[in-house]
Amino acid sequence: MQRLLALLLLIILSPLLVIMFLIVKLSSKGPVIFRQKRMGKDKRPFTIYKIRTMMEDAEGLKKKYQKHNEADGPVFKIRNDPRYTKFGRFLAHTGLDELPQLINIIKEEMAFVGPRPLPICEGQKVPAKYASRFTVLPGITSSWVVNGSHALTFEQWMRLDLGYAKNKSMWYDIKTSFLTIILILRSIWQSIK
Repeated sequence: MQRLLALLLLIILSPLLVIMFLIVKLSSKGPVIFRQKRMGKDKRPFTIYKIRTMMEDAEGLKKKYQKHNEADGPVFKIRNDPRYTKFGRFLAHTGLDELPQLINIIKEEMAFVGPRPLPICEGQKVPAKYASRFTVLPGITSSWVVNGSHALTFEQWMRLDLGYAKNKSMWYDIKTSFLTIILILRSIWQSIK
């Protein structure tokens, strides 16, 4: 069911994706699609797809900006990351950069809702007490996204993931998806007004 819905959304949103791809290509150097190895269900690695939001060699510049890391756990997060391109900042803050992950859903590597997949190096550092977050498919959106994302501590983030893994339900997925759509629309509105 999720694969079919993801395929339909990919077809419906293809004009928007083409426009975003063109803007990324024309406004900055580098590939349009960003690929990265992430830790999926049962800690299996997979390649995640996103629209590139950062300058070329952003991964190589990570060490340079390590002192600006806003996360308190074994993850790297900067809300207003200086590596963002101008259009990339808009994409990242609205969540539109995540749309290519519909392909990951079609490939059964992700779901619409689930814990956000971490880069392999970060996923390996997640304490064992949070291991059950890896028992479900990672999602395009999650409890972390709709409950404050960057404003949450690493422990709060992991506890939300554990709660999802333990209490996963269709109703919760629908509610989280609905809240995510509202969040995206609000972010787009705030960005353009």
